[in-house]
Amino acid sequence: MVSAGDFRNGVTFEEDGQVLQVVEFQHVKPGKGAAFVRTKTKNVITGAVVEKSYNPTAKFPTAYIERKDMEYSYADGDLYYFMDQETYDMVPINKSEVSDNFKFVKENMVCKILSYKGKVFGVEPPTFVELTVTQTDPGFAGNTATNATKPATLETGCEIRVPLFINEGEIIRIDTRTGEYMERA
Repeated sequence: MVSAGDFRNGVTFEEDGQVLQVVEFQHVKPGKGAAFVRTKTKNVITGAVVEKSYNPTAKFPTAYIERKDMEYSYADGDLYYFMDQETYDMVPINKSEVSDNFKFVKENMVCKILSYKGKVFGVEPPTFVELTVTQTDPGFAGNTATNATKPATLETGCEIRVPLFINEGEIIRIDTRTGEYMERA
């Protein structure tokens, strides 16, 4: 059990059958009336963010979210198959549980599989990935006066904006949280 007075960023708890994670919290002591805790919580399964106030003495059951490293093997239709690195079991995960930034993941990359009470609800790709540029317009010398960018297609099939000096065949590092080019690898 966790009380609202003990809320910190990242704490997960259950309320009304939903699993919530504290994104922001603030202990408020008004001049009149009782103290309360103002929070911004995120439903870890649906991703919905809600602002709510709690009595600091309110208690909630703690929710333990399991994060397990698994290796992405292959996709088959709407299912993505991940291999447990300890037992070598293949775990199928539906396309709906995979986030938008999964487009940067190629086969044999290790991802974090998020589950609650055995039900998988999300896949976290690595924070930074290195991918090869498969198609882009050629760069021109001298075009570095501004932060100009051009579209580039990567080996996973996704398209991002890269600086003009990047050419086909180069390996670049990408931040999967923002989908932006970071540097040459």
